[in-house]
Amino acid sequence: MKKIMFIIMVSLFVFSCGPQNKIAENKENHEIKPTKNEDDEWELDVLDTQYEYFITAVAKPMSMYSESYLKSRNTFLVTEWNSNFFTGKYRNVIESTIEYNPNENYGLKFEYRLYQVFAYVQWKYGVKMNGLSQTEVR
Repeated sequence: MKKIMFIIMVSLFVFSCGPQNKIAENKENHEIKPTKNEDDEWELDVLDTQYEYFITAVAKPMSMYSESYLKSRNTFLVTEWNSNFFTGKYRNVIESTIEYNPNENYGLKFEYRLYQVFAYVQWKYGVKMNGLSQTEVR
């Protein structure tokens, strides 16, 4: 299975939603830390050629979601993602933790793109995320 790697750029002041356990001590410390771009906006770049196709052709449009809904789902999904990383579940796909601060105002675009990362991984790689349903894609 092809591995997927995400680069999420965020500020240095972030909060990790993922649990810390002994399995993680045996792995290299891989973290995805978002930062702000030159325009002071949060950025999310996904290094998978099909992600942009997924966003435009498969994912539900951003207008279908509110920022508060996406923030609540992302908080849950980041925790689930990080738990999968630390336990080694889906190790061929999940290669890093994601740092995400639910108290930070990332904005609708960032929240949408992060949420779609989880939908994309489910769609492309079959990674089952409890916080998503099959209805998340058209």
